[in-house]
Amino acid sequence: MSESGTSGSGRGRGPQRAGQGSQRGDQRGGGASRRNAQGRERNRGPQRNYTENAPSQRTRRADPARLVAFEVLRAVASEDAYANLVLPARIRHHGLDKRDAGFATELSYGALRGQGTYDAVLARCVDRPLDRLDPAVLDALRIGAHQLLAMRVPAHAALDQTVGLARAVIGAGPSTLINAVLRKVSAHTLEDWLELLLSNETDATKVASVRYAHPEWIVRAFRQSLVAHGRPVTEIDDLLEADNAAPVVNLVALPGLGSLDEALENGASAGELVEGSALSSGGDLGRLSSVREGTTRVQDVGSQLVARALAAVDLGNENAGTENLGTAAGKGESWLDLCAGPGGKAALLGALAHQRGATLLANEPAPHRAKLVRQALGAVPKDAWQVRTGDGREVGTEQAESFDRVLVDVPCTGLGALRRRPESRWRRTPKDLTDLGPLQRELLKSALDAVKPGGVVAYVTCSPHPAETTAVVSDALRKRDDLELLDAGSALDVVSLTGHLNAGHEMTAQLWPHIHRTDAMFLALIHKKP
Repeated sequence: MSESGTSGSGRGRGPQRAGQGSQRGDQRGGGASRRNAQGRERNRGPQRNYTENAPSQRTRRADPARLVAFEVLRAVASEDAYANLVLPARIRHHGLDKRDAGFATELSYGALRGQGTYDAVLARCVDRPLDRLDPAVLDALRIGAHQLLAMRVPAHAALDQTVGLARAVIGAGPSTLINAVLRKVSAHTLEDWLELLLSNETDATKVASVRYAHPEWIVRAFRQSLVAHGRPVTEIDDLLEADNAAPVVNLVALPGLGSLDEALENGASAGELVEGSALSSGGDLGRLSSVREGTTRVQDVGSQLVARALAAVDLGNENAGTENLGTAAGKGESWLDLCAGPGGKAALLGALAHQRGATLLANEPAPHRAKLVRQALGAVPKDAWQVRTGDGREVGTEQAESFDRVLVDVPCTGLGALRRRPESRWRRTPKDLTDLGPLQRELLKSALDAVKPGGVVAYVTCSPHPAETTAVVSDALRKRDDLELLDAGSALDVVSLTGHLNAGHEMTAQLWPHIHRTDAMFLALIHKKP
């Protein structure tokens, strides 16, 4: 990571030693005189903490990259905003170049991901409960802590620039507190802090929660999820660590419409898991004409795999078993994306449908998201798709047994995309699982009602939690005798360049960040018997 904004001139660690103060009598140590030019003694104790710069040299402006990160954290905390939506707009607003934009991105996402760990450290350095701090002050402290503990920023620069940011946008008084607290934070490395925080902790869940900055309930949920999908529970640390790694931007060229040539010429590398994918080197993807035209899109490889797996199921044989999974013609078929917003999978399915002579109906209940779906499908010839704005739970009744292939990517907790949505881990609660369960089941029922006999439904979530994955599918299968599971693991293998993803377990499939470097996408393929 670049050392952006490192113009602070102080050392940043520890107070000045006695005898090293300026000749104006502002020394900090050992009983030294604190009289000013008029002979008046300043009533300030020796423990008052500042950066080591003289007052005239201290930063009094907000470094633009750090200001962007602060504004992102403020929007997330006070407006319930999503960092991935706020960040690009703030970068453009402040006119950051590529280097500073990269710094702002790492600082924003890193401070959000590590919030739980940094709060545990800060709680040792603040003389009051963190919830009694002004929220803006706490966000500034988190930004400073991330620089000091997890970025290649010199301590003096992290202190000086963060205090300058606080002085410029919060006030002089709070900046003094922030300076004092961050000087305490800088006294130890992250590993030393973790040793201090966890030295007497024996609960493995609490240890993992602090060390890997995940709420305890999510640590427990991930352990349960690993076991439920056939993975050893000993992978929990690898999974949590993968969640904290900055994700690489994945690209997809819409089949038959897009090309990755421009992206590859601009530093992207070819994807290793699925055809037509690439890994971006970063930067402003909007500068690529193929991205602006919509023929090349940003989309996680996990999403690409599940969409392609649905499109590849061979429906030409009465027994649509594993041996018949492959490239399906699809001519004349009708496809449905039941929960299409914001349109990423719909665009890929639409392009595949156009290639194969099929048509796609993309359904989205929210009008503003339906607009996004239309925009996403804009690069696909219009005779291949249609957008419906309405409740997906009604489609199964209104258009019963009308579709050959149905994707139902249900609303979920998003626990599988915490690396891309760092604020989500601190927002979600176990109650969300309970609240979303009925909707997930109703949408799957609608999808099963809408699919033709002989057709297939892909039930997809961006979550590995069994309450959102296998439990929902099992409930649906229990209620009907005209359904059967196809081998979803084999279906993913067919469309993968590796041919062996090792994602399947008991006929369903689960992708993992620490295994496949994708979001934790779940896939079940449910065949309606003819």
